[in-house]
Amino acid sequence: MAEELKRKLILENGSVHMGMGFGARRDAICELVFFTGMVGYQEVISDPGCTGQMLLMTYPLIGNYGMTDEDYEARLPAVEAMVMREYNAQPSNFRYTKALGEILEENNIPAIQGVDTRQICRMLRNEGSQRAMICDADTPMAEAMEKIRAYEPPADAIARVSCKKKWYARTSNQRFNVVAIDCGIKLSAIRKLNEFACNVTVVPYDTPAETILGFQPDGVFVSSGPGNPAQAPGLIAEMRKLRGKLPLFGSCLGHQILSLACGAKSYKMKCGHHGGNHPVKDLDTGKVAMTSQSHGYAIETASLEGTGLSLTHVNLLDNTCEGAACLKDRLFTAQYRPEGAPGPHDSACLFSRFVSMMEKEVPPYA
Repeated sequence: MAEELKRKLILENGSVHMGMGFGARRDAICELVFFTGMVGYQEVISDPGCTGQMLLMTYPLIGNYGMTDEDYEARLPAVEAMVMREYNAQPSNFRYTKALGEILEENNIPAIQGVDTRQICRMLRNEGSQRAMICDADTPMAEAMEKIRAYEPPADAIARVSCKKKWYARTSNQRFNVVAIDCGIKLSAIRKLNEFACNVTVVPYDTPAETILGFQPDGVFVSSGPGNPAQAPGLIAEMRKLRGKLPLFGSCLGHQILSLACGAKSYKMKCGHHGGNHPVKDLDTGKVAMTSQSHGYAIETASLEGTGLSLTHVNLLDNTCEGAACLKDRLFTAQYRPEGAPGPHDSACLFSRFVSMMEKEVPPYA
């Protein structure tokens, strides 16, 4: 590890947390959220859904198994900055190719270690997600607070992470053709579709509905991604045109986009859901799955009334909407990540439901 640099983390509420910096040696200002997963830091920092965020890792030791070329969720890390209790610069896993700190430095991502992550997590849980800044220890407080208050989250987060041109992910046992709307899609979601015998055509988020239908797909998958779904009115309008024409499956941001396209409303959560330990109940079967999640917005359950959507899943921690469906239109959504990565694989069965819709044998939740 390179020579340590004394740095500090300043929150919007004025609290200051001294620590040691590593990774990129630049200042970072963005939204600070906490991630509660015990493993999976590589998948999280490379998840496009974390674009523009500073991640506070609640597990105390980060970096101990390094970074592995095969485990990225996108070609480049997407997170803006990282905060952790203790960083291990000497990984022991036989698969690792580089240390976490090296990857952060190469991709201009600053990080800080040695702070009390439990204390900061409690602040975020009680007060809500906040803007925060990582800077040098001698940065004047007044100057830092002025910059923090002036910061506004990017309104074009989806455009930043979506592909610019279509690309393909094919499988040898192909039975279905699926178009995946790239709002910040994870590679593991594409791999799961391939596992379920789907050839996947990944298209940019602003692809018109007519172009999507021109591919003659058996179904459309709307991916996860970053930011406020209400800031993507064009995407919402195009998804509205697809309703009822073919099976639609939305995951995470895709859940929000499809729900808004049907007339529901979204809202900013106090501190969001970030981690792999959220219990979600399927209202049809009564079964509870442990799920992986990463989102700061949710759909208002009451707003589903009159949209043709019915509530299918709820979060048992805060009773928020975790899924919706419209049998008539062959449409269903999940706020959580059915592919996991990182996190439980309890919800991979949702890909089976998508396949059933495309087979036209049974509707979802029948």
